[in-house]
Amino acid sequence: MTIVNRLDRTFERARGEGRAVLMPYLTAGYPSPEAFVDLATDILESGGDVLEIGIPFSDPLLDGVSIQDSQQQALDAGTTPADCLTYAVELHTRSGKPLIFMGAYNPILSYGIDRFCRASKEAGVAALIVPDVPFEEQGELLAGTEEHGLHLIQLLAPTSTDARVEAVCARASGFVYCISLVGITGARASVAATARPLVERVRRYTDVPVIVGFGISGPAQVRKVAEFADGVIVASKLIDVIRDAPEDRRTETARTFIGELRDAVQGTAVSPE
Repeated sequence: MTIVNRLDRTFERARGEGRAVLMPYLTAGYPSPEAFVDLATDILESGGDVLEIGIPFSDPLLDGVSIQDSQQQALDAGTTPADCLTYAVELHTRSGKPLIFMGAYNPILSYGIDRFCRASKEAGVAALIVPDVPFEEQGELLAGTEEHGLHLIQLLAPTSTDARVEAVCARASGFVYCISLVGITGARASVAATARPLVERVRRYTDVPVIVGFGISGPAQVRKVAEFADGVIVASKLIDVIRDAPEDRRTETARTFIGELRDAVQGTAVSPE
């Protein structure tokens, strides 16, 4: 089933501008339930093309210390999947830019797969990333996302075999999420050496945009990755920047950081499809 929504149009627009898509991540309810929507709005207004909203979960599969801590803080403040949907509604109303939910399968299953997918669509969400559902077991989730016009984002890692890459790409929708390295999330000194060969392999099997995430630590890495990928996800480093900023300067600090990342993707020579 072919799905086309505002996420696809964002990639088309960025491609026409000769640059990669910038996709920041922010845990829902972080740094506080009261501050989340305003901060997320600032992140989008400062240059984020798409916002990846993390659904807090007590036992995240792939996340390192920074995102784990932000999710625990959000959970301690009482953030629920229903709150995440409420946040998405307000962000969609304010910005209109694509929103993506990233989270574990358990909260979605508990909410009800079809019910959650329907509510996500109504809230303005364009796609789901659910990394702990194996490719072979996506049937029910895939049916729910397709029914409601959402992309179910597929993930690949440097350890993925060519057969695996081909199979996953055959199902790819929205974009392919290339995990830049083996391990958990967290800023790294370098990711291009492992990410570029994976992106090149993925491009052999699909014309769907290819995004790189995990370990992106700042503008220099964003610029390097944007030379060969269609987009870049910045997650842990943004959480770190927000965490380390004085409370009265969080917004200013986040806006400055996102602006630097946006400058890094401007004019990048994105690889042709």
